[in-house]
Formats: sequence, C-alpha cells, structure tokens
Amino acid sequence: MALRGRKPANGTSDPVGEDAHTDVSDSTTPSTITGLLTTPVAGVSREEVKVNNASVTEMKHACDDALKRFLSRPDLFKQIYTHTDVRLGLGWASVFVAAGTGLYGYKIEFEKSKPVVWAGLILYIFLTVVQTLYSYFIEGDIVFVGKRKTLDKRIVTERITISSTTIPSKQSSPPQYALTVSYVRSTGGGKSLLGKGRLSVQKGYNGFFDETGTLDQELFEQWVGEAVAGVVGVGKTE
Repeated sequence: MALRGRKPANGTSDPVGEDAHTDVSDSTTPSTITGLLTTPVAGVSREEVKVNNASVTEMKHACDDALKRFLSRPDLFKQIYTHTDVRLGLGWASVFVAAGTGLYGYKIEFEKSKPVVWAGLILYIFLTVVQTLYSYFIEGDIVFVGKRKTLDKRIVTERITISSTTIPSKQSSPPQYALTVSYVRSTGGGKSLLGKGRLSVQKGYNGFFDETGTLDQELFEQWVGEAVAGVVGVGKTE
C-alpha cells in the first residue's frame, strides 16, 4: 500500500492526483468557494469507513459516498437529486403498474382481463426499458450534481457535475479512482455564462486506503477539494 500524503522525490507535493487534465475558462473573479474547498475541516468527528481493499467495487462506492458527504456540506453545495428522483419515479411507476395489472388479472376472469393485462405488461416493459436507458445514457457515471447561489451585485449560480469511474490495474499501476469535474458559473437563471471548466483527475486507491481497508477521509477530501478548486479556476493542478 502507498503511504498517505506521500510526496514525490523532488519534494513537491501532488495534491490533486497522479494524472490531471484541466480546461478552465472564466471571465470573472473566481468564486470564494475555493477557500472552503482547500481548507481542511478541523474538529469534525468522522465515522470510520472500512472496506475490503481487495474489492475495487467496495472502494469505489466508499469514495463516492465520501465525496458526496464532503461536497454537500451546508457551506459548499446543495446536492441535486434529479437523476435519483427520475430513476425512483420510473421504478415505482413500474411497480404500481405490475401490482395493478396482477390484481386486475386476479379479480377478473382470464379472457376478459387479457387486453388490460397485455397493456399492463407492455407498459411495465416500457417503463423498465426507459429506466435502464436513462441510467445508462443520461445519468451514466455521474455521482454528484451540486449547486450554490451567491450574491455578488447579482445572483450568481455555480453548478458542478462529477462523474467517477475506476481505471483497471495494470502491471505498472494499481487500480485508480478517476473523476471528471464539470463546472458552470452563470447569472440570470443560466442565461449569462460567466465561466466554465472541465477537469479530469485520477489517483490509485492505495493512496486513500491503508492495508486494513480504512479510508483516509481527510486526505481524500483534500484531494477532491483541490480538484474542484482547480476547475473553478483558483486551485492548482499538476
């Protein structure tokens, strides 16, 4: 396992990750949120997060959950649950259709109930397919969508969208946690674009988890915070 907070041999730190790519444009002064993102949270009691470090899936889920807890703090972003709401809505709709169809078929004799049962079955399949397509093509790998509004002579809205994936291990490197962060800063209800950016970072899971599978939450939050600050336009990525 890699040591926590390790520095390269030249003595310079690599806070964001082992590999990062940034494309940022901003026509105004960057948001003061970067200070909150890059300042360690002191005096906070965290529940220990421990997983099976032989399972990449468990480590990814633990990192996703830690990312959402950190960025949805009251002084950072308000998490938007649109994708979750859509999936749940489609899921519950399919459940009600299946239950209603089954109940109707149970109470009405078979021949008379066939048209309604067939209609219910088709509707159930349709809703299930829509839910699957939505999850795959629209939600994709998105794990966090957040928004915040500030008053700077006008109402300014900042929105971030973060996707996460796992880069499989290779002979030369362990499996890595990869993030893609998209940022938009606008005013006038999104009609006037003030700035936008996109950044990709990645870091080996062994940089966050020790040999027992315990997540170093402070180190992880620092990495995420500096990545988001980088795309906002103030944080430095290397």
